[in-house]
Amino acid sequence: MLRAALGTACGGLLAAAAAADARYADRGPEGRLRIATGETDGFYAAFGRLLAEQVTAAWPRMSCEVLHSEGSVANVRLLQGRGAEVALALADIAWAAYGGSGPFGRPVPLRAIGRVYENYVQLAVRADARIRTVAGLAGHTVSLGAPASGGAVLGDRLLRAAGLTPGTDVHVRHLLMPEAARAMRDGTVDALLVAGGVPLPVLSGLDARPGIRLLPLAGLLPRLRAGTGRSGSGLEAVTVPAGAYRGTPEVATIGVANLLLCRPDLPEPVAAALTRVLVRHATRLVPSTALGTQFLDVRSLISTGVVPLHPGAVVAYRELHG
Repeated sequence: MLRAALGTACGGLLAAAAAADARYADRGPEGRLRIATGETDGFYAAFGRLLAEQVTAAWPRMSCEVLHSEGSVANVRLLQGRGAEVALALADIAWAAYGGSGPFGRPVPLRAIGRVYENYVQLAVRADARIRTVAGLAGHTVSLGAPASGGAVLGDRLLRAAGLTPGTDVHVRHLLMPEAARAMRDGTVDALLVAGGVPLPVLSGLDARPGIRLLPLAGLLPRLRAGTGRSGSGLEAVTVPAGAYRGTPEVATIGVANLLLCRPDLPEPVAAALTRVLVRHATRLVPSTALGTQFLDVRSLISTGVVPLHPGAVVAYRELHG
């Protein structure tokens, strides 16, 4: 269904895209493109690998390297320190960085190539646990993900929105996904929070033992949005479909848009080339196991919130879509 929808969304653009290369119609841009993604087994990394493949195929003079990191916060800092040319980040983290709030002490100069897909925030407990709500985590241990991940920042906010004080009411650990899965199996962690597509391999790997249940999160949205307004929070209600993991029912959770970011000084031809790859090869940028991502139609791509589009991306979108 997802691939069919993508084909419909992008099919009308292909004819325009084929004729849109007049400005960079030679052999295309050249140079190094380091793509900051996330943990090796995560959705960011899977998307980054597919993006690198498509960029290299479309623009052979571009040398792509996929960088693994702890996640959104680390990726923004990689951009800031010139350790990467482009990076993936949750929209709420990107917006915080751009405005100099949250984990960032001052505004970070950022531009966006596009809004590329939606992360599904998934808070899983053992299937045999009596925990049914986020508030029910009181007195338990939860892994919120790597310290420099966007999930860790959002996880802290989720706990507080549920009336829990991290470190006092609930014991918080910051584990990488494989470590969190092992801790869930051996019972040293009662819950783990991850964000990505659906299904996520780290959770699918827990299907058989010990089995998982996803906690509903969408009910916390009003508190999470407080003071930001609906459009300013970067968060929205989404649904994890029934059967996404063995025996799990449909669950109302939280979606967070992801942005493909760069610095303002990324060369315009490179930004334009990346944008063309996103539009032309949308169906090839969806990891094969992904059921729950909403992806890469032009109207969504340009919806980057407070982070402005890079001028090269603007040029490409105008050429491709008017």
